[in-house]
Amino acid sequence: MEVKDKKQILIVDDSEMNRAILADILEDEFEIIEAEDGQSAIMILQKKHIEISLMLLDIVMPEMDGFEVLEIMNQNNWVEEVPVVMISAESSPSAIEKAYELGATDFISRPFDSSIVYRRVNNTLMLYEKQNKLVGMVAEQIYENEKRSNLLIAILSHIVEFRNGESGLHVLHVQSLTELLLRSLFKKTDRYNLTPSQISLISVTSALHDIGKIAIPDNVLNKPGRLTDEEFEIMKTHSELGARMLKEIPFYKDEELMTIAIDICQSHHERYDGRGYPNSLKGDEIPIAAQVVSLADVYDALTSERVYKKAFSHDKAVSMILNGECGTFNPLLLECLKDSEDSIRKVIENSTQDYNKKKDIEKITETFDNYEELSTFESVLESLKYERNKNEFYAAMSKEIQFEYTAFPSMLFVSGRGAKELGIEENILNPFDDVKLIECFGRENINNFIEALDKTTAEHPVVQLEFEMTRDGQRRWKRVIVQTIWDYAQSPKFIKFYGKITDIHDEHTELANLKVMSSQDGLTGIYNRVAAEKLIKEKTKINPDHRFAFIMLDVDDFKLANDKFGHIFGDSVLKYIADTLMQSIRSDDIAARIGGDEFMLFMDYKYNLDMIIDRVFNALNGIYEEFPVSVSMGIAKSEDVGTDFNTLKYCADCALYTSKKNGKGCYHFYDDSMKEVLADSSQDIDE
Repeated sequence: MEVKDKKQILIVDDSEMNRAILADILEDEFEIIEAEDGQSAIMILQKKHIEISLMLLDIVMPEMDGFEVLEIMNQNNWVEEVPVVMISAESSPSAIEKAYELGATDFISRPFDSSIVYRRVNNTLMLYEKQNKLVGMVAEQIYENEKRSNLLIAILSHIVEFRNGESGLHVLHVQSLTELLLRSLFKKTDRYNLTPSQISLISVTSALHDIGKIAIPDNVLNKPGRLTDEEFEIMKTHSELGARMLKEIPFYKDEELMTIAIDICQSHHERYDGRGYPNSLKGDEIPIAAQVVSLADVYDALTSERVYKKAFSHDKAVSMILNGECGTFNPLLLECLKDSEDSIRKVIENSTQDYNKKKDIEKITETFDNYEELSTFESVLESLKYERNKNEFYAAMSKEIQFEYTAFPSMLFVSGRGAKELGIEENILNPFDDVKLIECFGRENINNFIEALDKTTAEHPVVQLEFEMTRDGQRRWKRVIVQTIWDYAQSPKFIKFYGKITDIHDEHTELANLKVMSSQDGLTGIYNRVAAEKLIKEKTKINPDHRFAFIMLDVDDFKLANDKFGHIFGDSVLKYIADTLMQSIRSDDIAARIGGDEFMLFMDYKYNLDMIIDRVFNALNGIYEEFPVSVSMGIAKSEDVGTDFNTLKYCADCALYTSKKNGKGCYHFYDDSMKEVLADSSQDIDE
């Protein structure tokens, strides 16, 4: 039973002795599968490539060598699933380069050093696990975004069955204010552990804060005057009614969006001093989502006209809230309210203008309500009205900018809100030459868009681009998606397109952060081997005539730190080494942890390399929490061995092991006498 839990390693070598040596090194921790030649390995991969965690592959084998095995693995995409570490006495730079080009992850020379084999196998497995985790995180983010959209539609569809007397403008105001307050809170403090994703989720969900009112009797909900005490008690039940309504929805019960929606419905009338309802919660007992929606709700109630009151001005409403005339609120949120005043004015003005246009359209269709039966023509108009209102509602919820373009004449039509947000006209003749449009999006972005449009066909009509634009001094990433329309009367002819622009800045930033994470060592935060190798190759390619030093660094007797003080202490020693290393080098030097207690350093130098190396070496040798830290180093210079990455690393490795064999706690520069030092090392000289 225990074997089943072990990761499987496939050893491919025509030498039975080599397979036995490798199996002996690894069999305690891994389940070993052996193949005596390349053909046998391919047969095993066909059946078990999903189960195999790593393959050790010899290069020189009869009939089918290691390179041919790699080529077949590439054809079947197995090399993306099974990391391959090459094992061979053939260690020429050309052989190593070919192995890496075919997808090999690492290279181990014979004869085998048990510690190197064990360390590199584990390093490769950890690297693949981290990469797979990051890929999974990206895929999960995309999936979650799509799922949230579907979830919101499902909830709103459920709610549409009820008749809600609250105005759509109030919902839009509360949503916009909630987002502004949350973004200000995010910048001000990390007390609530908010993320951009959660801010978006809470803002969208705020639209549901008063759904419980649809269960309140009309004579109470729409009463023109002040409510009696009994009526007010009925009105107060809308908080719990809304929460109960959401809890009774038979799907998505465990989703974060549903949890937030229930919190908002239940608690958006609680007050920070404990004098709210329905549960008299106090301070941060109130979910932060409900606190923010509560403040947004009160502000909009003050600045909106009701059957029982006139609208207060923005300044008056803010003054009343800050003076405590509308209840007590979180002091941090009150600071956010003051900080966001200009943005709040702008958002309220824009949404009000858009909503008034919508009301004008509704007046045209209201006359149809007087007929007991609608004609076919009238039914079509009613359906169009419903679809238009629904689309406008979804567009407002998602904050998308919608547009449409006709080719003859060349005219662009932009939604009112979108035009105001972008600072352009709603109707633009010859848009691709319009000065304001070019200033808004940039000529390069527009040219890229036109180029993408030119590549569309009737069979492939969709364009999707991502670009960065500047508005009001801020740079943000946007995504534009366009559907082209074609006339099929004769041959297909492009006539128009329509589409939308979506703000993806937060998503783009998160993905950029993930890319940074994938280049870092998880423990120390410095570069990992893959990222460092890429940077070094770029640096030597750009500056082939420069003088470079490649330093391999190993912590002496590191096993002692783990055995005597535990692995947590061992990790802290490695972090100490990484921090000290970064403090001892220049900003353009490249430092990386390449696995276990091994580090790598790459630097561009002009002169005095001995002084630089001596400074780094002395900085790293010292005392860390009563533990004597000692390092051994090996240095290879490009002027001696060239700028090929694998050659530099091999030579630095040789120099490092020379230092180890000479008593540790020292460093050596590579010379030709060290060529065989790695091949001659038959035991673990570190431990």
